[in-house]
Amino acid sequence: MQQQPLIAAVDLGSNSFRLQVARVVDDQLYMLDGLREAVRLAAGMDEDKILNRDAQQRGLSCLQKFGERLRGLPPEAVRAVGTNSLRVAKNAPEFLKLAEVALGFPIDVISGREEARLIYLGVAQGLPRTEERRMVMDIGGGSTEFIIGQGFQSTRLESLYMGCVSYSARYFADGKISKSNLREAEFAARNELQTIVADYTGEHWEVALGSSGSARVISDILEQNGYSEGGITREGLEKLRAQLLKAGDVNKLDLPGLKPDRIPVLPGGFAIMYAAFCELGIGRMRPALGALREGVLYDLHGRFTHNDMREATVQQFMRRYHVAAQQAKRVADLSISLARQFLAGQLDESTQQHLQWAARLHEIGISVAHSGYHKHSAYILANADM
Repeated sequence: MQQQPLIAAVDLGSNSFRLQVARVVDDQLYMLDGLREAVRLAAGMDEDKILNRDAQQRGLSCLQKFGERLRGLPPEAVRAVGTNSLRVAKNAPEFLKLAEVALGFPIDVISGREEARLIYLGVAQGLPRTEERRMVMDIGGGSTEFIIGQGFQSTRLESLYMGCVSYSARYFADGKISKSNLREAEFAARNELQTIVADYTGEHWEVALGSSGSARVISDILEQNGYSEGGITREGLEKLRAQLLKAGDVNKLDLPGLKPDRIPVLPGGFAIMYAAFCELGIGRMRPALGALREGVLYDLHGRFTHNDMREATVQQFMRRYHVAAQQAKRVADLSISLARQFLAGQLDESTQQHLQWAARLHEIGISVAHSGYHKHSAYILANADM
């Protein structure tokens, strides 16, 4: 009997590193083992956006363990993605070189909006197929993603620079929780939310879902303490807020539903959640299963079933920038032909695919200006959310 193929996703988050392995059976994904380590990469970044040695070592040790589990899988069956901390850290390139060696696979640092798209894809796979409009909020360690969508299709994507680790380190560094620093954290989050308020208030969606560890732990605390039923509510958050201030210190928090590894980052995560309820007019939020790593798995699976989002994105950009399709095809065919001759049969399928995409997109800069169009093309591709 033929063994069914395995695929795997690695999520290098700002709070935790996670590994999820799945088996493909009859075009369906069956989740197998998963690993998680609280690396807290964001907590190891100083004011100059430099990852310190301890944080890097925690990350590398974790990735070595993941690499052992992934040994034997082909490169096309594994996708590793880095998120906010690796987007902003100035020494991320140096760390990534070591990280790829430790893991044994390439690591893609994805944009905030691509992260949001994958989060929604992961959440949607675990929900009933309905036409309701959903707003998904994912509080990560260094950023928070907001997505509106229907079914499996996301229609609006945003990523804001606020996370449970970064906010806990910035406003509650000594573990103390006071009226002043809690109010300061909430104000900062509410200010950050102003850029998306117009597009994300309740009139644009019907159901609010929280896909992050912060959302799940806050929901658990509210329900197990009798502060709310059926998820997160504004009334429940007010009661939890009072308990945080009463404790006065994260080390004195003793609440049913609060896991030990979430204690250090609860104040920052709470401030962001509270601000979102206030600014976006959220009445109730349900915790959702699925998140970034599940989205990466389903996206990776789509590449093997002729539902490749990368190809769809290339086609979308060609339409948006009015690329002459026949000319692009001629350039792509010629480029691949020349590459095959120069590389003497060593042109692998992945490289050929990327060369074809590059050829099809190389003239998008003409929509800006004919003069120096190649520079405009390079700038668009380097800076666009793809």
